[in-house]
Amino acid sequence: MENLLRPIYQERASHPGTLGVLVIEKTKPFHPLTDNFDVVLLIIVQDNEKPWFVKHYDFEGKKAAMHVVAEEQVNEWLISGSHRRLVAWLVNGKIIFDRNEYIAGLKERIRDFPYEERTRKIGVEFARLIRRYTEGKELFASRQYMDAYNFILHALHHLARLSVIEHGFHPEITVWNQVKHIEPEIFKLYTELLSGEDPLDKRLELLLLANDFSLSSKSKNATVHIRKVMNERSNAWTYQELMEEEQLKEYGIDLGALLEYMIEKGLVEVHRSETKGSGIFIREYSAIE
Repeated sequence: MENLLRPIYQERASHPGTLGVLVIEKTKPFHPLTDNFDVVLLIIVQDNEKPWFVKHYDFEGKKAAMHVVAEEQVNEWLISGSHRRLVAWLVNGKIIFDRNEYIAGLKERIRDFPYEERTRKIGVEFARLIRRYTEGKELFASRQYMDAYNFILHALHHLARLSVIEHGFHPEITVWNQVKHIEPEIFKLYTELLSGEDPLDKRLELLLLANDFSLSSKSKNATVHIRKVMNERSNAWTYQELMEEEQLKEYGIDLGALLEYMIEKGLVEVHRSETKGSGIFIREYSAIE
């Protein structure tokens, strides 16, 4: 199959901006890792007009997908975890071109999972967890149990990913298989929510109590990254400044929920400065060590 695809990737490999090419082949009748394509070509380039360009091919009754991804986009995905297959592609893919051992370096980076990168990824995952958990808790309080179930299930998934990262691993597509061995307590919460015999409201109530404790115990370590960024300057931050800070962009829409949770837990202090409006103040934030 690789020989058939050679004309496609050789043209890309000859370009000086191409950093590496990997092939990921389908090994099962239904293979989510390749979106059920027979083969995926991952081509990483220094710069591209589009950060992520995809083209599909047919050949000899088979189908292939080519993903041309800019280096900056790859780095963003590795931090945010928003492209769940990327790590699996990099780990399991066969290297067929590697300029200056760039792909080998990526594989080593994934294996070693450097501390700075890990704390940043933990912070992003914790922010997502807080938002889903908070929304689920509010829906539970208003007795919207089915909607609460959906948000709590997502919160549990983020808790599972967070646990995997804390143990020094990148979350895989089969994250619950990882968690089952790493933190069986979280796996037990998941199975209880899905298949417990208690009525749904009781299952949700017990899970919310367990989550409250888990979040509180993780809050300080899980916010190391954002507090470090906030402490890089002595004056307080406006929310807009936090949103625009390059090191915090991966937090996205979840930043506000995380900030309010950190205030509640005594990890962030609120400062108020006067405006021209009587009794109206601008809120600014600083991290508490």
